[in-house]
Amino acid sequence: MKKFIDIPFGSTRYDELVELRYKVLLEPLGLKFLDMHREKEANYLHIGCIESLDDKLVGGLILIPLNDKEIRLMQVAVDGKHQGEGVGRDLIKHAEKRAKEAGYTKIVMHAMLSVVNFYEKLNFVQEGDLFEEKGITFVRMTKPL
Repeated sequence: MKKFIDIPFGSTRYDELVELRYKVLLEPLGLKFLDMHREKEANYLHIGCIESLDDKLVGGLILIPLNDKEIRLMQVAVDGKHQGEGVGRDLIKHAEKRAKEAGYTKIVMHAMLSVVNFYEKLNFVQEGDLFEEKGITFVRMTKPL
């Protein structure tokens, strides 16, 4: 059974989430997590998915307030052993619920082309043209909350 938790910045659990994000999202692309980015993350909402039986972090993401109405979804990562189990889908749904409870009316994200279908199944829509960051092609996707 899985449960969703808020992860305090700077905690041991936060360090686990950073490691998971690195392993799943950055390492395969040959990118490094730079510690200089940690300071920015102090004001972000970090959400994790924990396997209740062994208290292991199996997924997580970040929500970043952009303004009073919009929040940005970033760095959605699910441990490879748990991909295909609905963890990512459930993480997104939980994040949407948390964002809505906090008063946000729109969630935005930059999706790599390889995951656009996943987000479209969750009712995100593409907005604007494709763009590139650090050699990776993205599309902006949004969803009203």
